[in-house]
Amino acid sequence: MTNSKIKAFLNKKNKKKITCLTAYSKNIAKILDKYCDLVLVGDSLANVLYGMKNTHKLNLDTMINHAKSVRLGISKSLMVVDMPKDSYKNPKEAKKNAKLIIKKTGCDAIKIENNPKNLNIVKYLSRSKINVMGHIGYTPQFKKKFKVEGKEKKEQIKLLKHAKEIEKAGAFSIVLECISKNTSKRITQELKIPTIGIGSSSICDGQILVTDDVLGISGFYPKFVKKYVNLENIVKKAVKNFVFDVKSKKFPKNKNSF
Repeated sequence: MTNSKIKAFLNKKNKKKITCLTAYSKNIAKILDKYCDLVLVGDSLANVLYGMKNTHKLNLDTMINHAKSVRLGISKSLMVVDMPKDSYKNPKEAKKNAKLIIKKTGCDAIKIENNPKNLNIVKYLSRSKINVMGHIGYTPQFKKKFKVEGKEKKEQIKLLKHAKEIEKAGAFSIVLECISKNTSKRITQELKIPTIGIGSSSICDGQILVTDDVLGISGFYPKFVKKYVNLENIVKKAVKNFVFDVKSKKFPKNKNSF
């Protein structure tokens, strides 16, 4: 199950914080590859790039095409690809589609969103020597309403049990999305595999965000996002300057012409 990149990733637990961001194209991936431990081709591209209300209608071909582009920019980072909602309905279908993703994109692993019914899929893929990243808490593919999970004791016990089952099934890592700090702490402490948080406090072994949110170009900034730059304003300024130059006949100049 472990290749050198996966092994290096696992070895970071309790030693060094893990950094993860999303990419949907070569240009962004090439930048992230210099700094991030993991680059995720996330199904968030449904919302970010295609303006869909959720991720439910994103298809396998679209994910593969974007992942192929991302692969061109990756040389160092661990590359993980999200499996779309309807691509892993049962173990055999999951294996077929996961192998297709890996074959066509050369990614290191796939990620699936977990629910109580698909633990057998993690087991089946892991036994087939496919690297699997799990995902619990708020799982957009399966939950219509957003809410923070793990605040109540019963929820905490349930999430901890689920996380341990995913680890036992063979996952090399697990995303904790919008899970309370206390529950994230227990899961992170009791699991041997790295936990990657998004809206789940700094206690996790690593953090992931959608790159477009970090850059300030998504237009959607939930509480757990930190906008590191307002790229939207920078792009607006560049576009306005271009339009002004063209209309005032300042561009193109002789040096821009053949």
